[in-house]
Amino acid sequence: MKSETLKNAAVSTLVGATLVTGVILLAPGWGEETSTGPVTQRSAVRAVAAAGAGAPAAPADLKALISDYENWLRRYPSDGPSWAALGAAYVERGTRFARPQDFSKAEKALRRSMELRTAKERDDVRALVGTAALANARHDYVTARTWGERARSQAPKAWTVYPVLVDAYTGLGNLEAAGKAMDTLQELHSGPQVKDREAQLYRDRGWREDAAALAYDATVRAGTRHEKAVALVRQGDLAWERGEAAEAVDHYDAALAADPGSHRALAGRARALVALDRTDEAQRDYEEALDMAPLPEYALEAGELAESLGMDGDAATQYARVRTLVEEAHAHGVDGDLVLARYEADHGDPESAVRRLQDEWWRGHRSVHVADAMGWALYRADRAEDALPFAKLATRQEARNALFSYHRGEIEQALGDEGRARRYMEEALRTNPDFSPLYAPAAREALEALGEPSAGGPVDVDGDGLPDKEPWEPPAVPPAAAAGTGVPSAGPSSAPSAGPSTGPSAGASVAPSQPVAQPSVPAPASPSWSPSASASASPGVVSVEPSPRVSGAG
Repeated sequence: MKSETLKNAAVSTLVGATLVTGVILLAPGWGEETSTGPVTQRSAVRAVAAAGAGAPAAPADLKALISDYENWLRRYPSDGPSWAALGAAYVERGTRFARPQDFSKAEKALRRSMELRTAKERDDVRALVGTAALANARHDYVTARTWGERARSQAPKAWTVYPVLVDAYTGLGNLEAAGKAMDTLQELHSGPQVKDREAQLYRDRGWREDAAALAYDATVRAGTRHEKAVALVRQGDLAWERGEAAEAVDHYDAALAADPGSHRALAGRARALVALDRTDEAQRDYEEALDMAPLPEYALEAGELAESLGMDGDAATQYARVRTLVEEAHAHGVDGDLVLARYEADHGDPESAVRRLQDEWWRGHRSVHVADAMGWALYRADRAEDALPFAKLATRQEARNALFSYHRGEIEQALGDEGRARRYMEEALRTNPDFSPLYAPAAREALEALGEPSAGGPVDVDGDGLPDKEPWEPPAVPPAAAAGTGVPSAGPSSAPSAGPSTGPSAGASVAPSQPVAQPSVPAPASPSWSPSASASASPGVVSVEPSPRVSGAG
């Protein structure tokens, strides 16, 4: 018993020192189990050894680690750092396997960790970072930023603070702030976690060649099969987005060979298989991905595939599944309004989608994904003029998202601008000719109906390649009541008056007792963070002012 207690204490100390950001890390070189002894002990130790390398733990190791901590804390419930480590482990498991119930467990553990601090002690940075990771996992990026900034103020040299800040600022659409956090992270650490977020940020900024190079480098340098699978999925995503479906399938196949449990590889392969007219295989992949990780976005994609094949009953089943999964996740604090709004805009009630996205925008969630969804929902609600500023914001980024371009093309056509409509339809199909089983054919039909451009070509083309000089800012929107669809909008939780409470409320993200000031959204500028001088000229995200015209939405 004594040796076991010492072993648990050693593991607890090691994880407490390194397990943060909601990701269980694994050292390169740790392969299949070859040692002797209880599996739980070997797996738990392996899941935390040399954690600073930044590789994801195997599912069995993650399970063993959580079990080890749960057993430890039953005997030593006053171990605050271990509560923080357990909370971060719950966040990791909930995120990787779409288990929203783990987020409620994580909230309780992280609250308990901070509750155990003495009056003279500052908050445990591990608990602060774990709470920021929890908020990111729940898509509450305002709260994530607040906790992340609080952690940075206490430990500005702790590299584990910066991944959650990169994720939070990306979710808020503030890529300039995300880039600065990335700069600091690169100065402090160079593990696989860093490479993955760097590739994602490059992708979001439209620097796809740089992102592809980083993803390839991460694949070559992978120290474990799970780490390799993550990098291969990134390569597959990038290949798919540039319209290279066969190459994407190769990457996803390799990822599944490395990690048969990678639901992201399965869902990615399903998208690419559709483009190759292998729809039966794609449907099987979607079902298997949903069995592994029941994410509403997978159900939405599967439903749209079924609808494109004329399988209306199967499509209806998947669309109902979208609602059910969002409701279940919301019970554990997850904001599913973006995916639900996308469903409502195309297959349900567009005005409901507008109301949901108004809440998202007003809360500060102003990524290009939210901007595109808002523009499309307004268009589908027969409000193309209101939609255009949001569509402009979504397509002004250099990422060249095919779906965003298609949406902009439809909006421009509705407003009678056939030149721009043609330009964005062509851009969508040039970026990825099979970007959607429903809307890629619609884009081709729209282009055929538009016909050839008039003689003389476009007029007033400015230096950024966009016809005319257009206003940058979409109008801001005020908060609105959640749509009456059975899933309330997940708003930010109020902060407790004197530290964290002992019992978390369902559906509320943890909020600090003294939130830090929210930074303003920067105006367009040449960002300091860039992989090349030519890329640094891409514009940032700007602040916006309320518009009475859109404020009446819904």
